[in-house]
Amino acid sequence: PPSPGLLAGVNITSPSALVRGTAGKAALLSVRYASASPDKPVVKWQLKRDKPVTVVQSIGTEIIGNLRPDYRDRIRVLENGSLLISPLQLADEGAYEVEVSITDDTFTGEKTINLTVDIPISKPQVLVASSTVLELSEFFTLNCSHENGTKPTYTWLKDGRPLSNDSRLLLSPDQKILTITRVLMADDDVYSCLVENPISHGRSIPVKLTVYRRSSLYIILSTGGIFLLVTLVTVCACWKPSK
Repeated sequence: PPSPGLLAGVNITSPSALVRGTAGKAALLSVRYASASPDKPVVKWQLKRDKPVTVVQSIGTEIIGNLRPDYRDRIRVLENGSLLISPLQLADEGAYEVEVSITDDTFTGEKTINLTVDIPISKPQVLVASSTVLELSEFFTLNCSHENGTKPTYTWLKDGRPLSNDSRLLLSPDQKILTITRVLMADDDVYSCLVENPISHGRSIPVKLTVYRRSSLYIILSTGGIFLLVTLVTVCACWKPSK
C-alpha cells in the first residue's frame, strides 16, 4: 500500500485570506505548509489576472530565474513559503495564488490570498459657499474635500451622528457633496464628514450652519421697504423744482 506521507500531499494554511496593504510599505502574504517529505518545496506565486502573471518561483527561499523588471528588488520568499512584497505599489493589488509542490507535482497544495493596496486618507474638510441661509427659501451645499486617499467612502454627520434619510437631502453619486433643499430651522446645526478606506479614516472639523427664521418681522420689513420705495418714486415724479 502507498505510504501515508504520499497520500497526505501538501497541506497549506494561511492566517488571513485578506491583506490590507499601504502603498510604499511592506505586505506579507503569509502561508505555512505541512509535508511528509524532507525535500525543499517548489514555491510558485501568481497574480490572478485575465492571464495569470507569475510573480516568483523558488526552491525553498532561492529564487529561480529572473524576476520581472517591475518586481526586481521588491520580492522575497520566506522559509514557510510566504511572500514579502516591499515597497508596495498600487498595481500590486489583486488575488495571489501560491502553489507549493514537494518532489512530485502530483502532491501540490494551493492557497489564494487577496491583497488590497491603498493610500491613506488625508484630513478632510467641509467646504461651504455660505454658512448662513434663510428658512424655507434657500438650499445649501456641503462639499467634503481631501487631498489624498484611494477608494474613499463618505458619511455625513449632523451633530456627530450620521444624517437620517430625508427627501430634502440630495447626495452626489459618490456621496462627496451633500445638498439640503428647502432649509428648515431644524437644519441649524454643526455638520462634518467622515472619509474611510480599507486602511484609514479621517473626520473633518465641524462646520456650523446658521438658519434665519422667516419671521413676521422679516415680512413687515420687506413690505415696508417696498412701500417706502414706491412712496419715494412717487414723490420724485411729482416734485418739480421751483423756478
